[in-house]
Amino acid sequence: MTQIDLYQRVSLACSKLLTNAYSTSFSSGIKTLSSRFHDPVYAIYGFVRLADEIVDTFHNHNKKVLFERFKQDTYWALEEKISLNPILESFQRVYHEYGMEQELVDAFLYSMELDLFETQYDEAGYKRYIYGSAEVVGLMCLHVFCQGDKSQYSTLKSDACALGSAFQKINFLRDIKSDFEERGRVYFPHIDYLTMTEKDKKEIEADIQLDFDAGLRGINRLPEEAKKGVLLAYLYYTQLFEKIKKAPLELIKEERVRVPDIQKLWIFIKMKFGIE
Repeated sequence: MTQIDLYQRVSLACSKLLTNAYSTSFSSGIKTLSSRFHDPVYAIYGFVRLADEIVDTFHNHNKKVLFERFKQDTYWALEEKISLNPILESFQRVYHEYGMEQELVDAFLYSMELDLFETQYDEAGYKRYIYGSAEVVGLMCLHVFCQGDKSQYSTLKSDACALGSAFQKINFLRDIKSDFEERGRVYFPHIDYLTMTEKDKKEIEADIQLDFDAGLRGINRLPEEAKKGVLLAYLYYTQLFEKIKKAPLELIKEERVRVPDIQKLWIFIKMKFGIE
């Protein structure tokens, strides 16, 4: 093993550590993928999670300055094919290995940066934010799952975007209280948090269901080595979505609806071992 091999190994370990620390659900999903996909997906998640943390949680620091530095470091890493930031180092290797488009990175960073100052969205802004914050992450993973097969990637791209959109919109509903009270954000266009109605909630849920249906169609066409992991995420979100649909709006505004860990574990066990 050369010294650069050692550095790359350590960098990937950092991405894996970050993933496992921040998302037990996502970590479980990775474990149901073919082993060949584990490291690349850890690298992708580490990158997007670090960016998200900068804009959402580093409140005692100048987040705008930190994010601008992170953005420039990202582009340097992609251009120079190395970074002293181990999370960016592991991401840039996966980015180049699987032939990702820079447009995906551009769109992701644009949406993350919006969280520094944007609090209300019109329809066009809402769609653009979701594309950059969620859909492109799914497309990065799809590049990995298709392993360079551009035709397969093109065929699955639209459904992969729909699935990412469904997940993000569910997150918006689940987190609507904290987004408004802690960050002053309302992502849904033409929705006033203070006057939001059950009818508004039902319309959002109907829109999510359309994305979910398209996303499931795409899951069924994924390569077998990737299907279980993505289906696990779909099943997690299905359970969360069902709880949100059953909850009255006032409850959504009072507490964060979640799926109990024991329920997540049972879904994982059934998926891992093929239990009906």
